[in-house]
Formats: sequence, C-alpha cells, structure tokens
Amino acid sequence: MERGMGTLAERMGIEFTEFTIERSVATMPVEGNTQPVGLLHGGAYVVLGESLGSMAANLHAGPGRLAVGVDINATHTRSARSGVVTGVCMPIHLGRSMTVHEIVVTDEQGRRCSTIRITNMIKEMPER
Repeated sequence: MERGMGTLAERMGIEFTEFTIERSVATMPVEGNTQPVGLLHGGAYVVLGESLGSMAANLHAGPGRLAVGVDINATHTRSARSGVVTGVCMPIHLGRSMTVHEIVVTDEQGRRCSTIRITNMIKEMPER
C-alpha cells in the first residue's frame, strides 16, 4: 500500500485488513456513508470496491507501473443499515496490461450486499 488508499477512502473509514495480489480485504462503517433513508449509499459500495480493486491492481503492476480504472460496475442485492460491511477482492484476470477484479461486499451477518467488478489498465508510470 505504498501509494496509500487516498483521501476519499480514508474519509469514508475504509480499513484494510488483508492485502495481497491474490486476496484483499477491507471494512467500511455504514454510519456516515448512508443515503437519506439510512441505507448504505450505493456509491459507498462502489468506493469500497474501487479502492480494493485499484490497489490490488497496482500491487500486481509493480514498481514503475500504474494501474488506472477503465470500467466498473456494481449490482446491489441487499442494503446494510448499521455496523460495518466487508469487501473481499479477488482477481479474475491478472495480465501484463490489464487486470479484472471481483469484489464481494457482505454485511456483518455474512449476507452479500453488493458485487462489484473493476477493470484496470496497466501502463508505465508517467514522469513527474
């Protein structure tokens, strides 16, 4: 996590508990990330998924290379109202120029709330 997770993820309370190329896990509180009716905001699921998937892709990319998101989609199947949700990120494809990850987000009872898929393009790190 040498590049950090970014201020948005930090602001949302995302905490990484496991971080490898094969599997990354993070939690996020529901409180503070809800829509007006008290459900976890759909965009919050996507922020959790993109944070996990992009960071895992950058770990795979290695030094001197950068993974950037080019596609993301999410299907929300349940709504969390309290506690924390947990995202588990697993690679579907780890290529030289592209990665695809699936992130499954569950509530504290282990029920799937959202499934996110992200595709990242890997390129050389731009010069500063």
